[in-house]
Amino acid sequence: MKVFLAQQNYHIGNFESNTAHILEAIAQAKAQGADLAVFTELSVCGYPPRDFLEFEDFIRQCEASLEKVREASAGIGVIVGAPARNPRREGKDLFNAAWFFEDGKKIAEIHKTLLPTYDVFDEYRYFEPSAAWQVISFRCIRIALTICEDIWNLGDNPLYRICPMDELMPQRPELMINISASPFDYDHDEDRREVVRRNVLKYGMPMLYCNAVGSQTEIVFDGGSIACNAAGQITHELKYFEEDYLLVDTRDLYAPDASQSSRHAAKTLDREMRVSKQNDPERVIEYLTAPHNIAQIHQALILGIRDYFAKMGFKKAILGSSGGIDSAVTLALACEALGAENVRAVLMPSPYSSSHSVDDAVQLSLNLGNPYDIVPIQNIYESFLGTLKPIFGDLPFSVAEENIQSRTRGNLLMAIANKFGYILLNTSNKSELATGYGTLYGDMAGGLSVLGDVYKMQVFAMAEYLNRNGEIIPQHILVKPPSAELRPNQKDSDSLPEYPVLDKVLYQYIERRQGPKEIIAMGIDEALVRRVLKLVNTNEYKRNQFCPIIRVSAKAFGVGRRVPIVGKYLG
Repeated sequence: MKVFLAQQNYHIGNFESNTAHILEAIAQAKAQGADLAVFTELSVCGYPPRDFLEFEDFIRQCEASLEKVREASAGIGVIVGAPARNPRREGKDLFNAAWFFEDGKKIAEIHKTLLPTYDVFDEYRYFEPSAAWQVISFRCIRIALTICEDIWNLGDNPLYRICPMDELMPQRPELMINISASPFDYDHDEDRREVVRRNVLKYGMPMLYCNAVGSQTEIVFDGGSIACNAAGQITHELKYFEEDYLLVDTRDLYAPDASQSSRHAAKTLDREMRVSKQNDPERVIEYLTAPHNIAQIHQALILGIRDYFAKMGFKKAILGSSGGIDSAVTLALACEALGAENVRAVLMPSPYSSSHSVDDAVQLSLNLGNPYDIVPIQNIYESFLGTLKPIFGDLPFSVAEENIQSRTRGNLLMAIANKFGYILLNTSNKSELATGYGTLYGDMAGGLSVLGDVYKMQVFAMAEYLNRNGEIIPQHILVKPPSAELRPNQKDSDSLPEYPVLDKVLYQYIERRQGPKEIIAMGIDEALVRRVLKLVNTNEYKRNQFCPIIRVSAKAFGVGRRVPIVGKYLG
């Protein structure tokens, strides 16, 4: 049997576009002589639809699109993902379903069993889990069709009480097909390969795994669909971060490929090394800034920016260019994603801005070829101080005066954005957001955060990566001490621990969910740990007002991290 895997980029709720895309792929599959075309989880409506699922009209449009797919299945089998109504009176109104059509008829409707409710997922809010399992006979092959999470319940401590594949095994399936919408983070591709391989080895049959690609607001799907033979060898892997298609002859999946053995051994070794570095606080920065991770983060951020603008119908971006490394990396990424001519940089020196910062920002824009403006804010700043003088009196200079500069810049950027129809890109990094080192309604303003899930040490590594083929980001930006330049001789290290130490603590607390006692036990100074964790917890109110963040890690700020604003957890 020949199976056509369609790894496509969908737009949530854009039924006309999604359906046309699916129909084009079905026609392509037919032209290549495929017996079966396979699409991804909730492909008809896009993933994750969230509260759109509560609208009756949304479900009706899903059903109308499914009718068009069914009609297009003449002469071929088609598997697509879409919501299905629950005809029973008990439970949720919908299932997360895989629809199987052949020759213009529905031959099966498979419901997802395991509904994730962690991190960015909240499927049990909308869907009823399956309580029945069916192997589908198609072209003389018995297929175990599952949906995303249904293959992840393996290991010594499974997350769910049911394993769908265990339930399907008495019906003697011969081929596993999994349709998925598995988001990107910078080590998830290795975990995904391992899950596919372990399923294949456990159940003794090959698997075809079709994963979504594209960005949906903050969530990036990286594709990387897989064909894995019965020996647990990955014979085909589709492209990452772009649409791709593959025609697989299932007969080739039952014989081991000797050439794959050494590759798998290398992948296993890489995975073991990665886990070792994650668990070792002295090597975690090495892990976070590993070239493979930075290269993948780069691709994810480019896709995240590009899809956010395209799917929202925007073309142009604006940002504040300070001459610092965060705005430099954000500007370079935006120019790559949108075209330099579509990204406007605004340099807004204050009385405390150094001349080299302005020069660095100008040189960066010259290197990139993007338009830029220089708008000094000293007169506006002094006007604010004069207006506030009767209230401030003779009180000493403080964070209030610092933040006036930042909020002045935010106002100017938003004014230009409103006048010309730009989207303001935020330039704050994850280390700053974690510790509250930013000004609400000032440098925390924006419609999309590019670096909000990228630690400061990763930003430095990203700058080096962007310069891999020649200087884009001026060398002086890479070597000067980070500074907000809101008071004389200010440096980030005046307010925060040095970034290599800070990021080490933040990673253990945020990504690995290690409490203060566990982090201190790693040999990190207790006072420093408690100081950093207090900063993280007391600044939740700032992050709660922040814009969407492109997610590249296993635990980003935003929809996937739910921490009380008034919580007081310090161990």
